[in-house]
Order: sequence, then C-alpha cells, then structure tokens
Amino acid sequence: MLSPTALAHDGPQTRIFSSGFNFAETTGEELFANICQGCHMPDGSGASGAGAYPSLVADKNLEARGYPVYLVINGRRAMPPFGAMMTDAQIAAVVNYLRTHFDNNYQDAVTASEVRDARR
Repeated sequence: MLSPTALAHDGPQTRIFSSGFNFAETTGEELFANICQGCHMPDGSGASGAGAYPSLVADKNLEARGYPVYLVINGRRAMPPFGAMMTDAQIAAVVNYLRTHFDNNYQDAVTASEVRDARR
C-alpha cells in the first residue's frame, strides 16, 4: 500500500492531516495541498464534472487581496465556507500562497490582522 506521501507530487514533503473540525496545517502550501487541491487540482488548473471549480492559474480575481479572503471565510457556490475551520493566520497563509503561485505574482501579502478585520 502506498503511503500518503507517495501520492503527493509537488506538495509539501512532510504531510500534516487535520483530524478534527479545525485544520492543523499552518503553511499556505500545506493548506492548499490538503484542502484546496481536491477541487482546484494540484496545479491550480481547476476542474469540471460534478461541479465547476475555477482555475487559480493567472487568476486576475486574486489581485484584490480582500476577494480571496472573503471567499475562504464565507465560501461561494460550490466552495464551502472555511472561516470557522481556519485561523486568521491560516487564511492569510493560504491566500498568500495562491497569490504567489500558479502564475500569480501578487506580492502585497495579506496579514492575519486584515483577515480578522474581514470577519467583522
């Protein structure tokens, strides 16, 4: 039987898996690999089939920092709200990861403080 790490292609070298309602992953890469890529695919290209999951590659919607923060907190359409399951720091980490990977080059980082303010 293959170990979970044998299946990871470009994800983190050490896999962390959440065991409860709140996610245990702390880096943007870990959060993306264990939560987001199931729908958005490991390369961020998105998918369609049972649902439509948009591509995150060169995504102009990620330019405005508040937009992906809002989506992660509140969800939209097929994307569930993750705000109750993630800390402000985790949301900032995964949003910053998305904004600096997959042919996105938005370097103005989101802070945990901004995420906290967006929850209000």
